[in-house]
Order: sequence, then C-alpha cells, then structure tokens
Amino acid sequence: MSKRYTITAALPYTNGPIHIGHLAGVYVPADIYARYLRLTGNDVAFICGSDEHGVPITIKAKKEGVTPQDIVDKYHAIIKQSFVDFGISLDNYSRTTAKIHHDTAQEFFKTLYDKNEFVEEVTEQLYDEEANQFLADRFVTGTCPKCGNEEAYGDQCESCGTSLNATDLINPKSAITGNVPTLKETKHWFLPLNKHEEFLREWILKGHKKDWKPNVYGQVKSWIDDGLRPRAVTRDLDWGIPVPVEGGEGKVLYVWFDAPIGYISATKEWAEREGKNWEDYWKDEDTKLVHFIGKDNIVFHCIIFPSMLKAEGSYILPENVPANEFLNLEGQKLSTSKNWAVWLPDYLIDFPNQQDVLRYALTANAPETKDNDFTWKDFQARNNNELVAIFGNFINRVVVLTNKYYNGIIPEPSDYSAIDQEILAAVKAYPAVISSSIERYRFREASQELMNLARLGNKYLADEEPWKTVKTDEARTKTVMFVALQIASALAVLSEPFLPFTSNKLKSILCHSALDAESTWDDISSKELLLPANHKIGKADLLFSKIEDAQIEAQLEKLIASKKANEAANKAVEPQKEEITFEDFTKLDLRVGTIIEAEKMPKTKKLLVLKVDTGLDTRTIVSGIAESFKPEEVIGKRVTVLVNLAPRKLRGVESQGMILMTEDEGGNLVFVNPDKDNVSNGLQIS
Repeated sequence: MSKRYTITAALPYTNGPIHIGHLAGVYVPADIYARYLRLTGNDVAFICGSDEHGVPITIKAKKEGVTPQDIVDKYHAIIKQSFVDFGISLDNYSRTTAKIHHDTAQEFFKTLYDKNEFVEEVTEQLYDEEANQFLADRFVTGTCPKCGNEEAYGDQCESCGTSLNATDLINPKSAITGNVPTLKETKHWFLPLNKHEEFLREWILKGHKKDWKPNVYGQVKSWIDDGLRPRAVTRDLDWGIPVPVEGGEGKVLYVWFDAPIGYISATKEWAEREGKNWEDYWKDEDTKLVHFIGKDNIVFHCIIFPSMLKAEGSYILPENVPANEFLNLEGQKLSTSKNWAVWLPDYLIDFPNQQDVLRYALTANAPETKDNDFTWKDFQARNNNELVAIFGNFINRVVVLTNKYYNGIIPEPSDYSAIDQEILAAVKAYPAVISSSIERYRFREASQELMNLARLGNKYLADEEPWKTVKTDEARTKTVMFVALQIASALAVLSEPFLPFTSNKLKSILCHSALDAESTWDDISSKELLLPANHKIGKADLLFSKIEDAQIEAQLEKLIASKKANEAANKAVEPQKEEITFEDFTKLDLRVGTIIEAEKMPKTKKLLVLKVDTGLDTRTIVSGIAESFKPEEVIGKRVTVLVNLAPRKLRGVESQGMILMTEDEGGNLVFVNPDKDNVSNGLQIS
C-alpha cells in the first residue's frame, strides 16, 4: 500500500558552493532514500532549499564589498545547479529569501507569539562599539569553554560540536573589527525549551525513538539529561526576516528558527505549483517526516524544531532523523575557509559525466556511524576495482555476447538447470535485501548488496562459460545468456537510487523503453521475467572507464596547491618591529657568500650544517632549512649572510652567522639572494 513521505535535506548555507562532505553527509543518502521510495510506489515530497540568512553570508558580503543578496543570488544558482548535475532528485529546491518563506516564517512566529509560547527577556549581549553592532553567532570568536578551542564561534564550537551563546566564549573578539566587545542590554524573545523537556523525554527517550541512529539518540539524550534552557529566536541584525510584532523593530528571526520553517515554505511552493495540498505532507498523521542532516544539526532537528512544531500544535513530528557523521579529506577535516575540499563544480570539470562514480565512492565509504576519510586513492580503487571490473565488466560481457551471438535479440531459453534456478531465485531476493538496508538507513550496506548482485552475474558467466558452450551446446548457451540478461535488467532497476545516470544508460542499452511497461522494484521479485525472449537490445557502451594514476596525482597536487595558496592569502603580515636608529642598522654586517658544503645534522628534522665562503673566511652556519632543501640542492647557492651575529651552539655545533631567508606567495622557503651572480664573495651589502 502506498504511503506518503515528506523527506527534507538540510538547507545549505549560500556562502559558497557545496563540496563532497555535504554530498556524503546529507544529499546522496537523502536522494537514495527518495528514489527508492518512489520506485516502490510511494507518494514522496523531497524538499530542500538555500539557507540565505546565516551570519556567514553577511560576513562574506562585508569582505567582498557587496550586499548579502548578491552573495545568496550567486551561490543559490551554483548550489541548485550542482544538485541537478549530481542527480539529487528534489521535488522542490526553494530559498529562504522567497516571499512565501518570509510569510510562512512570520506567520509561524506570530502563532507562537499569540499563544504566549515565547518568553521575553532583556539580556546583556556582546557589542562592538566601533562597528555599532551586536555580535551574534559568527560575528564573534573566542575560546570554547568546553574544549579550549581558541577559534570557536558565538553559536558553536566546530572542534567539539558544543552549541554556544556568544557570551559563553572566553576572551571573545569581534569578527568585524577584531576589537574586544563590551556588554550591552537588548530585548529578545526566547523559546523556553525547558517547558518542552518532559515532552521530548517522553517522545524520544521513553518513546519509540530507540531505533534512531546511536549518534543521534545519544546526543539528544545528553542534551535532555543536562537540562534544557530557553533559546533565543530573534537577533539584532539587519539581514533576515523582520520580527513581525511590536517591539521587534531592527530585529530579525534567528536563522535556526527561520531555516527549518524553510522546509514547510518549500513544500507550500511545490504544492501550489503541482496542484497538491501542502498540509497533507505536514499535518496528516499518516505522513512520515524524515530529516536528513549532518551531525552538527542534530540538536536543531531533534530538539528545537520538534519543540517549535509541538508548540504550534498542528504539525506532525519527525519519524526519524538519520544524521551522518563528518567526512574528512585525505586525513584532514574538510574546511571551506582553508579551501581543503573537493568542490562539486570543480569535480565535474576534471571528471565529466562521472557523477555516479563519486556518488558510489561516497556511499560505499559513507560516514554513517563514525567520521570517515575520503581519499583519492580509495576513489580510484572503488571505480577501477568495483564499478569497472565488476559492474561494468558484467554488463559489457552480456551485451557484447548477445550482439555477437544473436544480433542483439534475446534468445529463447530451454530448461533451466539447478544453477539457473538458483541464480534466478537469488535475483528475486535482492530487492528485499536492498530494501531492508535502505529502510534502516544503511545506505553503505545497500550499495554493497547491489555490487554483490553484479558479482553474482560475473561469477555465473565465469562458471557457465557461454563463449565455450556456444561451440558445443547451442541450447545451453541461449539459456545462460537469457539468465544473464535477467540479472542485467535487475541491475538496471535496482541501481537507480545509487547510480541514476548509470541506471538510465543501462536501461537505454537494454531498450527498456521498448517494453510494454518498464520494470519496477517490485517486478523483480514478482514477475517471472524482466526481459522477454525476442526483445532486441542495443549495442554495448561502456558504463564506466578506468581512472588513471595521473588523474589522481593531479587531484592531490591541486589540493596541496590550493591549501598553500589559501595559507598565503590569509597569512597575517607581521607587524612592524620597534623603531631602530640608523646607527643600530649600521651595526649589521651583511655579506655576499656561497654555500660550498652542506650536510644534514644527525637526529634532527630541520637543521643543515653549512660551510659558507663569506669572502672573509669559510665558516660554519647551522640553518633550519632541512625540511625545505636537501643538502645537495643548496651547494653553490649565492646567499646573503649576517656575519657579525654572535656565535651560538646548536646541538653541539657552533653556528657563526645567519643565512637570510623569506617565504614566497605559496609559503615556500626561499633564499634572499644577491641580485647579480657576478658579485664577489665578501661584498658588503649596504
């Protein structure tokens, strides 16, 4: 029986494009689930949209000298296109700057306000006197009181995940001017989460939510056990949805009150366009609401948003919130600010038409229960060893042999052998096996079951060897090819949630559209045959292509280069040292010299022992450049030497001067060389 589902995917901030961490954590698993539900005949509303009122957006706009609307317009278009490019089958992708969202969010606030669900408080908030602005959320940084991270934000510590208020920070600093903020009184409305604590305890801890993922249940339990406190739903900002009640002038709805309501407004927008009733998807108890998010959003979707819905009174509550952990990249945390990421638009430039390869690699290595690491080598191995060597190889052999032996026309089978019957029975069992994994939100497990079906096909062909029996047993060969084609057709259908582009291509090769009706998920189990005898298929076309080592090396080099460029761009210029006199400067004796010998100092990583011809003498200088240069690379280098620096012993070796060094724009250590190669050693620099 068909069921109705409302599936939401976390609204991405429109302050930049999305990267593989977003795809792995939220959007691919949500898409797998939505596609699967549609394939099994359910009524699905798959909803998302751009979160356009976050403080990071206003910070980026200030840095770039443009308006926040300019920023969100730019990145909304980029993100929306990325979802299309990667086959994220959203029914509606909206945005929180849309009028329908402003109206919906203000109406929601007004309903709770009229029901006295808020408490109004005057509190002291951090204030930047120079900027003449209150410092909410990302406008302030400081030390996390829980873990000691010195780069925590005013709303959250990204190191330990603790949700914070700006006033919780130790040694707070304005992100606008760098000044130490003051405290200033301001009035705001708060949602008293403590009022809903017992409801949350009954609904989640004592209710049926123990089937939620352990990371979700555990985090929610910890929050509730620690005791809930009122949380602000308004902010002193000029970018956002205006507070729609008296006294709300100059204030906007806090983004984490506003953003989840975006799911509702996006559903309204879709329903209006499609001629549906949006309330069926948000207020009918027969509808299942499922939120796909990352672990940093658990508190908002499992505590704050349900409390908002409960306080409003007419909405359903989420059936499940299958949050994923974080995906790291090459052993390091993905970071937008540090440009340590694989951006989706860039991926498609380097790997055109290979969206499914990334979808598969991210699903097979999904951070479902713990943080996982994406590496380009694993990506290559998933493609070459699984998609190419197993899935693609099986399909290619079946299609090539069918065209070679029967001109692409599916042969009539004869009596099935025991192995044939076993194989066909196994094929019929796979939909239920994969369904079980998907319905328990184990998408990594489900993707491997799909690959196991392809393995089954490969083994069947290898065992039955139709390329041999075609010479000795024509009837047997026809039966083997007929059975293999049933496996291929099952793969075409069952792969759609995971590999939608591949599924479409395979269906085209097998000419599914020429059948009376294309096979559905349930047909694989219930129908005797998927592809009938005498049906004509198309020519072979490789589903996947091998990824070479050079492509992977290029990606690793790109990552390192972008990281260095970002570090250089964000490197703070050292402040000027205290003033010296001309007489102080004349005491420095700088000479042109040549390095004539170099060796690594034993048991150290950084030190080279150099012999330098200074024109005055040949002296020993110990220099901390071993991590940037090999000894043989520096012999013969012309250098600038401070020769009258007092000698100093380093690891037992007396260093009799200093080599002048600096860093280039990429952060690489370089020598401060004399301009001319024809100057003599010992020449004094003045």
